[in-house]
Amino acid sequence: MSETPAESPETPNLDFQGTTPYEDYVQADVLTHLQHTLSDDPGEMVFLVTTQVMELWFTVLVHEWHTAGQALREDDIPTAMAALKRSTYELESLNASWKPLAHLTPGQFNAYRSALGEGSGFQSAMYRRMEFLLGEKSASMLVPHRGSPRVHAELEKALHEPSLYDEVLGLLQRRGHDIPAELLERDLSLRYEPDPAVERAWQRIYSAAEATPEATPGATPGAGAASAGDADLLRLGEALTEVAELVWRWRNDHLVATRRAMGSKTGTGGSAGVAWLEKRATKNVFPELWTARSHV
Repeated sequence: MSETPAESPETPNLDFQGTTPYEDYVQADVLTHLQHTLSDDPGEMVFLVTTQVMELWFTVLVHEWHTAGQALREDDIPTAMAALKRSTYELESLNASWKPLAHLTPGQFNAYRSALGEGSGFQSAMYRRMEFLLGEKSASMLVPHRGSPRVHAELEKALHEPSLYDEVLGLLQRRGHDIPAELLERDLSLRYEPDPAVERAWQRIYSAAEATPEATPGATPGAGAASAGDADLLRLGEALTEVAELVWRWRNDHLVATRRAMGSKTGTGGSAGVAWLEKRATKNVFPELWTARSHV
């Protein structure tokens, strides 16, 4: 007599009381019923789902950079590095989310653009929290969320908290680098601006660390504590640079996709569209990590 599927050792458990453990954990039924298109165009579904996926990646990145910032505050570089490394993979996945939208023609986008109304990506609260963690602070960006007290309170809290880079600067100061006190004690609700002292600190870190074997990943640490410390900070600098590069690629991919879909027309939500994105694409986060390289 042949075995029935239920008796086969390869057959997973199929009988559960209530919902499946997978559903309980992932909440897939909730996620897959959040798509409510507002036009008859079949292309709107991919636009909506892609945007929702981006929101989930924003959430993950905020979590990772909070984890990294907390670890840096506690001088725990390995934990911070692990979170930053994970975030680079997540940023790559976030950036790949542009693929389904990157080749929209103006006609294709116009077919459902009216469904957005005044909606625009700059209104994303989770993206704003991500930007705040990168040092891109702006109190005016809280204004669109005044009608949502919980979201507004979360953003206001994030506005006044140290960014990821603020935590890095605190670490550099504790490691003996000359980071001005006024920079560490500045108004954290303001956008971070490059500082020559921070550029010099990164210049020294890169110059000292790259002159020693400890700067090479996998090398056996030597006796010089200062050199080993510089190598540690060099690796942190490179991890931050990787994050910054991927953020720059995100902004540029957004710019190119928008150019293809709508040219120079006014953006959704009344933004300047391409002109606004062009301005954003010229800026680097963690700026001194880029400028210091000219002096090493």
